[in-house]
Amino acid sequence: MPRTPVIVVAGFLGSGKTTLLNHLLATARGTRIGVVVNDFGAIGIDAMTVAGQVGSAVSLSNGCLCCAIDVSGLDELLGKLVEQVDVIVVEASGLAEPQAMVRLVLGSEHPGVAYGGLVLLVDAAEFPHDLDRHLRVADLVVLNKIDRVDDPELVLAVVDHLRPGVPVVATDHGRIDPALLFDPRERPAHGQLSFEDLLDEEHAHVHHDSVEFTGGALNPVRLMAFLDSRPAGLYRIKGFVLFDVPGHRQRFSLHTVGAFLRFERSSWGDRPRRTELVLIGSGLDTDAVLKAVQDCVEPDPSSVDPQSVLEVLRYLR
Repeated sequence: MPRTPVIVVAGFLGSGKTTLLNHLLATARGTRIGVVVNDFGAIGIDAMTVAGQVGSAVSLSNGCLCCAIDVSGLDELLGKLVEQVDVIVVEASGLAEPQAMVRLVLGSEHPGVAYGGLVLLVDAAEFPHDLDRHLRVADLVVLNKIDRVDDPELVLAVVDHLRPGVPVVATDHGRIDPALLFDPRERPAHGQLSFEDLLDEEHAHVHHDSVEFTGGALNPVRLMAFLDSRPAGLYRIKGFVLFDVPGHRQRFSLHTVGAFLRFERSSWGDRPRRTELVLIGSGLDTDAVLKAVQDCVEPDPSSVDPQSVLEVLRYLR
């Protein structure tokens, strides 16, 4: 069955998690987002103020659904949401350990649930003293409130020092492009501007760069080397990869959010037998990114060691 990505959003109290979630809901463009709030007491999401207690849920007019739960009921709720929404975002309490929330999602036995990575919000103006322990499990860092910092480059350097190479998006008021986390539904090319579109303009965010690649079979070793050393600003990759090494003529779906990486075996169906990828980020050198992917194409698949596919199989569900 199709699987719904579940993204965990974590961060210390006051880092801007609720602001980011409200931004995602306001810019959903018809994408049905299921927001799960793991918190007790006051519910910060605007839509949840009418619910106000654990165990309640609110349906929004744009197809999104907000729920507040005790963590013990998370797996059951995920199983219900996968049939109603396109993506699920779990907000961990500011007091919760991100590792614990990730384990709950990974431990789900529902076949429709797919872990989509951990997004860690960090207040650029008020660095927590024990940030390094949360950075260890972050797939993507959103450095929020960057407008309140005199030297943004210094803050970025501190994060990179604590966890070298972690992908970092700098933003203010939680205005991250949804395309860096999941697949927003595209608005029609023609037609009247809707109220939702006006809201999107009001909550304007930095738009992304994208690179599209279509080609032949890839070399597993070169592809994994590229994925392990993704260029700065490349936050998301999605699509399908063809391998044609001896004994392993297979098609895999590929999904990344920040450093998170997942492959899944995929049937051909009626799709052409080729590699099809979209690479999304901010401030990308698109020509360099495209060339890097093209360099992964294998001109002589029969010469590739079949054991090289094992590097890919490590990232299967």
